[in-house]
Amino acid sequence: MSKVDVGTLATWRAAGISTRQLHSLVSSGQLVKVRHGAYATSSVLARAASDPGLRHALEVAATMATRRHGGTASHHSAALLHGLRLLKQPPGTVTLTVPPGTRAGRYRQDAGVICHAAELPDQQVTKRYGVPVTTAARTVADIARTTTFMEGVVVADAALYERHASKSELRRVLAGCERWPGTSRARQVIDFADGLAESVLESCARVLFRDHGLPPPELQVHITGRDRTMIARVDFFWRRYGVVAETDGLLKYDSGERAIAERRRDRLLLEAGFEVVHVTWQELFSDPARVAGRIREAFRRAERLGLAQ
Repeated sequence: MSKVDVGTLATWRAAGISTRQLHSLVSSGQLVKVRHGAYATSSVLARAASDPGLRHALEVAATMATRRHGGTASHHSAALLHGLRLLKQPPGTVTLTVPPGTRAGRYRQDAGVICHAAELPDQQVTKRYGVPVTTAARTVADIARTTTFMEGVVVADAALYERHASKSELRRVLAGCERWPGTSRARQVIDFADGLAESVLESCARVLFRDHGLPPPELQVHITGRDRTMIARVDFFWRRYGVVAETDGLLKYDSGERAIAERRRDRLLLEAGFEVVHVTWQELFSDPARVAGRIREAFRRAERLGLAQ
């Protein structure tokens, strides 16, 4: 995205377009209002229709163009620009970090903009889609400090999984925020984070397993049968009990070949002596205690059958 893809009317005038031409471009739809006082070209908006990161970058660029202190995209906005998974994102909201002392204050939500006032070392700022944005490591640290443990784990898992950051980088960034609010929780998030988690649901499941006192499972384990033949790669595995947990499971397929393959996979796991527990998004958030209870019952069955190691 170039600087002339989005801007204020003053920006377009500075690019050599007269007021009359601007009105004509807006009337014809070649320039489209993105936010109050800011317009983008129809061509870049067309590209953004299939690129959520670019679409949000346009929102960020438009917001910066209309503010006295532009700031740097951070927190949830930065996560979107880096393509990191999020548990939730305030709809239509742009999140910026501005220098300390800026009149925006520490936290201020105004017209869909949330501003955080904080120091941003040069090495913690990069560019995505031509927009200044906090690095992935700083983004994770910020979200982990300012949101819930689960939201922090989701984005930290994503950054590790996509190799946007390593644990050492996350810890190094957090060390520079040691006296800031939320650093203790952020440290716990980073310690708990695991780059093997492949989805938001898997990250959330790990947190709820922990919250309900289950031992930590292994992630993305290749299971073989008694004849050493590969059966499946499973989301979660408690090796001591021979218990497997799969997120979504059969309910993600209504019918057809994939449902048949899923049932066959379950049958092979059961025949090989493994317990299988399926977990859906709805079950996990509507009754997590029941999900944890089903897994514990699988542990008990394994112990009764003498399968536990």
